[in-house]
Amino acid sequence: MKPVIALVGRPNVGKSTLFNRLTRSRDALVADMPGLTRDRHYGEGRIGERPFLVIDTGGFEPVAKEGIMHEMALQTRQAIAEADIVIFIVDGRQGLTPHDKTVTDFLRKSGRKCMLVVNKAEGMKYTSVVAEFYELGMGDPYVISAAHGDGVVDLVDESLDLAFAQRPDEPAELEKPDRGVKIAIVGRPNVGKSTLVNTLIGEQRVIAFDMPGTTRDSIEVPFERDGKHYTLIDTAGIRRRGKVFEAIEKFSVVKTLQSISEANVVILLLDAQQDISEQDAHIAGFILESGRALVVAVNKWDGLRSDERDEIKIDLDRKLDFLSFAQTHFISALKATNIAPMLKSVDAAYAAATADLSTPRLTRALIEAVEKQEPRRKGSIRPKMRYAHQGGQNPPIIVIHGNSLDAVSEPYKRFLEKHFRDTFNLVGTPLRIEFRGGKNPYARAPSKG
Repeated sequence: MKPVIALVGRPNVGKSTLFNRLTRSRDALVADMPGLTRDRHYGEGRIGERPFLVIDTGGFEPVAKEGIMHEMALQTRQAIAEADIVIFIVDGRQGLTPHDKTVTDFLRKSGRKCMLVVNKAEGMKYTSVVAEFYELGMGDPYVISAAHGDGVVDLVDESLDLAFAQRPDEPAELEKPDRGVKIAIVGRPNVGKSTLVNTLIGEQRVIAFDMPGTTRDSIEVPFERDGKHYTLIDTAGIRRRGKVFEAIEKFSVVKTLQSISEANVVILLLDAQQDISEQDAHIAGFILESGRALVVAVNKWDGLRSDERDEIKIDLDRKLDFLSFAQTHFISALKATNIAPMLKSVDAAYAAATADLSTPRLTRALIEAVEKQEPRRKGSIRPKMRYAHQGGQNPPIIVIHGNSLDAVSEPYKRFLEKHFRDTFNLVGTPLRIEFRGGKNPYARAPSKG
């Protein structure tokens, strides 16, 4: 198994910056403000032929007893328990703080192998930057600059040596694990996205807190169910543009939109106890534009009366009618009701999005559609459709060849889309149809004068 390295420290010491450098990514949000990272965030790194897993954590408050800081502390404690090596990061610019001493006391009691790392030491002399940190009693500090990369490779090499020394008989795992279907869970703030993630995997993996905006980053969580591999992506809630005040929240929205684009299937989570808003429709529209396969889940369904449920269903049909291709499930993430059927729809949507449609079958379906209803004339011209083939997957793209296809009307294009959906059972995925017309050999060439 790959060794696991956990990055731990008080807020704003550079844990996420080091995480991004180790994973050669920009997966963790980084900004000059404390408390940005809240959940634990996993990534994969490699030094030479030595792969490892790294866990980014939020600012650690071991003594926090309630509120969001307590929830963040629980996430960090779990990361420490999972790690082979804990890299305890302190700030060389600010120097030693009482908070650093509190974290040190907890780490010492945890029994985990720890390495003390002094970050933000670019341009500083080793002796002057490390002197006061010897007071922590954690041995010789390692001096690095996560932002500039100074000392990072040596640090990781040393940490991996320590990790493998604890289990010398285990070979390094070189193969990339099967990440399975990537499922992004998106929606407005406080609709229950993190609760749904925790319910699906059966543990308190991400912070679920009764406060909008708790999740700020997009957190990837691999899990397996009925022998199938998945990767869940818990995302930050997307507010209306006018309500996005914090700069960090703007970054979170960008990360959510990126997660939608990178996912195989998106679960659009709605709150049954709130009206379907314009913002829900905006999010749905972006999913549609991105071409992602989609499942709609209406959460908190257990708390409604029958008449309220009827109103929600009418509202869904009226405001999100353009998502008629997607399956809708009425669930309770907290009580785990109707979760299995929702996952079946995820599998079906992914299968439809990646379906392999042969040219002969597509062409036969096209001929059947034209025989059933021909396209209307535009003036004296009637479009002539000859054959169809698949032009892409996820979403499926059907390319139709013929003559005068620029005269095909939008209603007829929707008719073709419905016909192809019904013929190939393409449920849960957008479908794109492209027309490519041939040149008319009898068309007069423009005169050269």
